[in-house]
Amino acid sequence: MDALKLFALDEQDLEVISACVQDSVLKTGEIAYDTKRKRLVLPVNRFVWEREPRAKGQPAERRRAVLHFDRVTAVKSSGLDRSKPESVLSLLALRFLPDDAPSGKLELLFADGVSMLLEVECLEAQLADLGGRWAAQAKPKHGV
Repeated sequence: MDALKLFALDEQDLEVISACVQDSVLKTGEIAYDTKRKRLVLPVNRFVWEREPRAKGQPAERRRAVLHFDRVTAVKSSGLDRSKPESVLSLLALRFLPDDAPSGKLELLFADGVSMLLEVECLEAQLADLGGRWAAQAKPKHGV
């Protein structure tokens, strides 16, 4: 499968990116917010949900990718301990909460109750795979 490069300019587009980054992992210290460029960047190791192993016993994969959001005017977080840059976060979902169109809030939901809330002028998100892939240690499982 070729590397992904996805853009989101509306809620439907964001749902696709959200599905692709579900169970991505990243270190707290890798999250970067550039106030001048109004950009939040999250380098992630994403689980490759869109690729099913072709042969039985073939391992699932992860890929290095960058998820970024543009036109971000403010960033708030809950449960995120920036004093522990090596802490690993597991991204579960992205959600856009429209406000005074086209502005709104973009919610990033992580495991263990951690969340980030981005105030945005409008929805602009991008996901891009960077390099090769490697075998995932395990396929993430979620309770129903």
